[in-house]
Amino acid sequence: MTDSATLGKTGYDPVTHQPLTWSDRLDDFRSGTDSPSAYLERCLATIAAREPAVKAWVVLNEAGAKTAAAAATKRWRDGKPLSPIDGMPIGVKDLYMTKDMPTQMGSPLYAGRSTGEDSACVQALRLAGAAILGKTVTTELGFSHPGPTTNPFDPACTPGGSSSGSAAAIGAAMVPATLGSQVVGSIIRPAGFCANTAIKPTLGALHRGERQGLSHSHLGVHAGGVDDLWAVSHAIARFTGGDPGCPGLYGPEDAPTATAPRRLIVAETEGWALTDDATLTAFEKLLGQVAASGVAIVRRKGHADLEAFEREITESLVLCRDICGWELRWTLRNLAEKDVTKLSPSMRVRLEMAEAMTQDDYRAALAKRETMRSRFRSVAATADAMITLSSAGPAPLMGDPNAKGEPGITHTTGLPAYNAWTSAIGCPAVTVPMLAIGGMPVGVQIVGRHDDDWRTAGIARWLKETVAPVSG
Repeated sequence: MTDSATLGKTGYDPVTHQPLTWSDRLDDFRSGTDSPSAYLERCLATIAAREPAVKAWVVLNEAGAKTAAAAATKRWRDGKPLSPIDGMPIGVKDLYMTKDMPTQMGSPLYAGRSTGEDSACVQALRLAGAAILGKTVTTELGFSHPGPTTNPFDPACTPGGSSSGSAAAIGAAMVPATLGSQVVGSIIRPAGFCANTAIKPTLGALHRGERQGLSHSHLGVHAGGVDDLWAVSHAIARFTGGDPGCPGLYGPEDAPTATAPRRLIVAETEGWALTDDATLTAFEKLLGQVAASGVAIVRRKGHADLEAFEREITESLVLCRDICGWELRWTLRNLAEKDVTKLSPSMRVRLEMAEAMTQDDYRAALAKRETMRSRFRSVAATADAMITLSSAGPAPLMGDPNAKGEPGITHTTGLPAYNAWTSAIGCPAVTVPMLAIGGMPVGVQIVGRHDDDWRTAGIARWLKETVAPVSG
């Protein structure tokens, strides 16, 4: 008899793992030897096989996706695709509106809620021809209270949050791309836990639609590789641009080629002291390979400007907690008035902490964030990019009783200590699966300068294609 704790456990081998991709099928779509409709059917078969254990989806719209895929199949064969993602099956994090499916935001207070509208990003994907297959699980309101999704490599472990379903669906090879969002660590950390390639772009580069109530939340993409990641990001930028007042995503339609950096800064961040020894050892081996390839590796010791930057970002988790709490107060007050018992205990704590803040507290947090951004720009100008871990180790157990976090907050979906600083600063970050610790994936992220998303993705691609993955 199979133990329920090991049901669906596959383990992760970075050498043999094959993610699902789309861009490598385009010539076959043109020739008719493959089609978006056939591709979708393969995705649905994988979902049927793996969803009972992974639980990545809130709702599927198979009929709508099949209709979109059939229309795309005809356009590819006629030589008239709407975009490189015409017909691509895509999952949408259940924080973003979809006119044909409910948007329930991981909360019982939004159960069955249908808006009848598409978010800007979803509208863009439909205009590009994508087949919107379903809504992926998010944590409660996109914060720390988990949903039912499990890690695709071990169902006893978390997939990370808040883009739980989006990351797990990619890790389980259910679809080639999904949408995620990040206000602290909700794209990069779960992507690393689930062996995704993912981008948290420059703040405002991709239109967040109705999700602009948090001042440094980011819309991003999870995928099986850089080609698909960029194709989806570019399609959103092409059809809806960036947030109002933002210039949008820079870069051509063609995915970035592998770009070798000359100089990389190692960002330790507040996560370094919280990282397990096996992960740190594996990361140092990886850095050794990078250095051996001819890249100059810059560490904080002996560099006063980098040391000052590291000190500036050591309380990024607390900073994000306070800024998000203050900005979320009106939403949480409304929900508490409806039925406070349907807010999780952790969300009620967030509301209590936010209510204790003053306007001056929020202003101080914003000033701190601006100082971080200024120091980052100064330091980032001295290298091609920064390199760091995507998490403090592999995915912890579901509901980890030893979960840590900033004061007052428990992160049962994994500690976002390597992510909060990039969210607050608003710079682009791309994670690629480079480490295997105890048979589970751990990502490594490349962090670039503001609006340098295309090149940042190119450096991440170089890392993935040039440097051998490390197991520990």
